[in-house]
Amino acid sequence: MTLAMSWDEWAAHDGVALAERTRKGEVTAAELAAQAAAGVARVNPMLSAVVEVFDDAVADPFKAGTRPDGFFAGVPFLVKDLGPTLKDRLQEMGSLFMRGNRSAEDSFLAQKMRQAGLNLIGRTTTPEFGVCSSAENPAVYVTRNPWDLAYTTLGSSAGTAAVVAAGVLPLSHATDGGGSIRIPAGANGNIGLKASRGVFSIAPKMSDLSGLVSTQGCQSRSVRDTAAFVDHCRGGAPGEFMPYWMPAEPYSQLIQRDPGPLRIALSHEWGDYHAVPHYVAELARVGRFLEGLGHHVEWAEPAVDFRAAFAAQTTCYISNFAQTISGLLASAGLARPPADLIEPINIKIWEAGLQTSYTERAKMQSVFNTTSRAFGEFFEAWDIILTPITALPTPKLGTLQNLTLSDNPSVLDWFDKLWRNFAYTPLTNLCGIPGISLPLATQDNGLPLGIQAQARQANDGLLLQLAAQIERAIGGRWNSGRIPGMHVTQAMPEAAAATLRP
Repeated sequence: MTLAMSWDEWAAHDGVALAERTRKGEVTAAELAAQAAAGVARVNPMLSAVVEVFDDAVADPFKAGTRPDGFFAGVPFLVKDLGPTLKDRLQEMGSLFMRGNRSAEDSFLAQKMRQAGLNLIGRTTTPEFGVCSSAENPAVYVTRNPWDLAYTTLGSSAGTAAVVAAGVLPLSHATDGGGSIRIPAGANGNIGLKASRGVFSIAPKMSDLSGLVSTQGCQSRSVRDTAAFVDHCRGGAPGEFMPYWMPAEPYSQLIQRDPGPLRIALSHEWGDYHAVPHYVAELARVGRFLEGLGHHVEWAEPAVDFRAAFAAQTTCYISNFAQTISGLLASAGLARPPADLIEPINIKIWEAGLQTSYTERAKMQSVFNTTSRAFGEFFEAWDIILTPITALPTPKLGTLQNLTLSDNPSVLDWFDKLWRNFAYTPLTNLCGIPGISLPLATQDNGLPLGIQAQARQANDGLLLQLAAQIERAIGGRWNSGRIPGMHVTQAMPEAAAATLRP
């Protein structure tokens, strides 16, 4: 098959650039879709990041309602196999239990993405129900990090992180209930924004009240792609429980100007959780770089009861996930999860969550309120707080304690072990504030290390504005200009790929 571009040319384009070329008639949406599908075929045997490519969406980008006059003009886009539903398409949520599950309708966000001109061409991998930190069940799939195939991508937006990093697509859908956009973006060298509460709809099945901590978004390789995605896909469906807000100015315009001098706090000590020394040194280095851009940088942290906050977050996850699993069981006419189809920790979460009382949820919400207000008070003195994206190095595949395949008898202990690594992202969800992972640092093992910036609620634009300022200052060379070893521009031979298959 003859492709519209060389792989080097393809990887050099972000989504905005591809859309501009389409509008000029230099390339068609069908040619873009064919190139993206060829990119999947090129790297997916090694990465196991894409569950399915929709051949009909590749052949006819506008058949399912993608608008050719939308901003992205037919740019191909993959959807995480969890979150937005696509009418008559499979949505299997990384679970053997959900095999063959087809959605009855497009979700509101799926409609918004199509109106924005995004061609939804397939599904990316996720851990079962998005619960754990790696898409890693050999009976389903094992998604590998393109920087080093021995390592996990982290999660839960695992496949999206891998395909964006590997150059298959310039941007791809992701979700974030505790760091699931930002954490894998950080470990794979992508930009990952978790928007504030009240930006992306989760209609029609849920509201932000029921979701409480989870939101939608994307990962990308350019700030302007992320800004454009938010600009064109945000907004609430009719009858939302809470108001959906709009900024004074589209982010695509805002990011063209540098922010004024900002008060930026650096932090890595969050209660019982601390980053490894190398990460602290990388954070300090980024702080010095930001001082060079004219910002005021100091070490500071919010006055939060971190133990109470993480305990409340754990209660939220356990009770929310239990209800999700209960709903799926009821649809299948089952009284309890089948042990051969649902992973062990998720069964334990279901068992524990069913016993959560209204009183426990009320106590949880009280801690949510005090934690959110503590962060709010902190942001009266500071514009942004900067942390590493994780506290510990990205683990190799097969690290059982992080998986929902774990045999840990205690759900609470399992979550506590997660928090020891993923300390810096979940409270952003709890408070409904924005956070972004930027590929500005490197781990000891050579994998990327995201640096996370967080801001007050509805200050998403400031994070993007700072990110754009950084991008200009480094000449667009995120990850110091490095690309992963597994990349569309240098795919592994098929013979080597065969050795990685289960």
